[in-house]
Amino acid sequence: MSDARNPAQIEADIKSRRDQLAVTLDEIGVRLHPKTIVGDAKAKVASAVDQSAGRAFVAVNRTVSDVKAQFVSEDGAPRLERLVPVALVAVGLVGLLAVSVRRRRG
Repeated sequence: MSDARNPAQIEADIKSRRDQLAVTLDEIGVRLHPKTIVGDAKAKVASAVDQSAGRAFVAVNRTVSDVKAQFVSEDGAPRLERLVPVALVAVGLVGLLAVSVRRRRG
């Protein structure tokens, strides 16, 4: 099998490879351009923040639902047997803080 190519075929092959190399170099130039690198980094950070914010929202929403379920029955009625003790503790803490602040000032 001989590779008998004429000069026109060789020149066409060289031109084709030169064009391919130019396209490859242009792609490398775009990928390594500082604006492209910064843009890619910003996109990655934004994606990570979106994912983290989404996970945080789901976790907070789940926690709020769990806490709400402790104080509200499934039909939406308040569970007084749980609300009253919590309210009394809260009132007691506020009273203690008020007394503490008065003692510091007085």
